Amino acid sequence: MPGAVVVIPTYREKETIAAIIERVLKSADVHVLVVDDNSPDGTGQIVDAIAATDDRVNIMHRTEKNGLGTAYVAGFGWALDKGYDYIIEMDADGSHQPEELPRLLKLLDAGANLGIGARWIPGGRTENWPWYRKLISRSGTTYARIMLKSKLHDITSGYRGFSADTLRALDLSQLDSAGYVFQIELAWLVERSGGVVREFPITFVERLEGQSKMTTGIVVEALSKVTTWGIASRLGRIPKSQSLATR
Repeated sequence: MPGAVVVIPTYREKETIAAIIERVLKSADVHVLVVDDNSPDGTGQIVDAIAATDDRVNIMHRTEKNGLGTAYVAGFGWALDKGYDYIIEMDADGSHQPEELPRLLKLLDAGANLGIGARWIPGGRTENWPWYRKLISRSGTTYARIMLKSKLHDITSGYRGFSADTLRALDLSQLDSAGYVFQIELAWLVERSGGVVREFPITFVERLEGQSKMTTGIVVEALSKVTTWGIASRLGRIPKSQSLATR
């Protein structure tokens, strides 16, 4: 069994999922787990057909849409039970480039607890994003860095990979978020636990097919959660988790 699995949550991604799986498998020696939240457009059935002919591809069917964070946690549990060494997060819409996987895996091989594909460091960039999307993303990242006293340049990025030992050491059942802000919370948890976090530059491409899942409600939730965590941390109400520094 390869040492890494790429976990890809899906909901209405029929236009892109087959191509993304193909690109992932061509880019690195990995397996794929698709976590589908009962997509009404047949995404799950497309992956079923691929999995029937390729044992590197697996699918988890969930009965309803319960948020990005819960989809990833379910995928993490499956991957840990299967004994993978590394667990990668990647979007299904083509915004994350599978061809950059080898660089992420190299960071994990070198001992990082968490590797993050970053847009806002030298060499990182976005394609086809209007100015207001960049402003929202960069402003949100800056706010999170200040409130959480984080050193990460792209704490909101969803292109990332963990060592299995890192996820085993964390109590994922205690996470306070289910939506996109899950990415901030989990990266901050690893960082404040003393884990080694490394960022590498990526090209983030705005999706050409399907519909973005980003909404005003998601942005408001993220701001609210980050503010609450930041204040609680300053008041000493968030305990430091188990140390990951000796991975």
